[in-house]
Amino acid sequence: MAQSPFRSRIPADRRYDPEYDMWFKADEGATTVTIGASAFGIHLAGRIIGFTAKPQGASIERRRGLETVEYAKTVLAVHAPVGFTLIEANEAAEENPLIINCDPYEQGWMVRGWPLDFPADVARLVDAVTYIQHIRRMEPGAVFE
Repeated sequence: MAQSPFRSRIPADRRYDPEYDMWFKADEGATTVTIGASAFGIHLAGRIIGFTAKPQGASIERRRGLETVEYAKTVLAVHAPVGFTLIEANEAAEENPLIINCDPYEQGWMVRGWPLDFPADVARLVDAVTYIQHIRRMEPGAVFE
């Protein structure tokens, strides 16, 4: 059975890691960051049925595993788009991963933390327009809301 074309939104108020299909958003002043899976990443991997973040206080380098995500047939490490020290994991999403699938950009965020090297890490990420271009190259039939 063929997978239906990607259809979702890509919020302009955050940065994206096209390699791992994760998003990143800093608060004003970049004192904390929020990280989650992009809708396109979820579309590619399939429905998330569980996720477990590293413990609070863990220091996670960019591109290293920040949590594990369980899909119907596999468990994968999720890679951090930026380095950070974990402040909190989204407990509601850990208890009910459907939140991540249905609302990955708001209620379905995965972790929050203090950035380790914000200027260098954010410079490696792309804006929403560039991320949409990346998605269109991978899936020309994608529809953006």
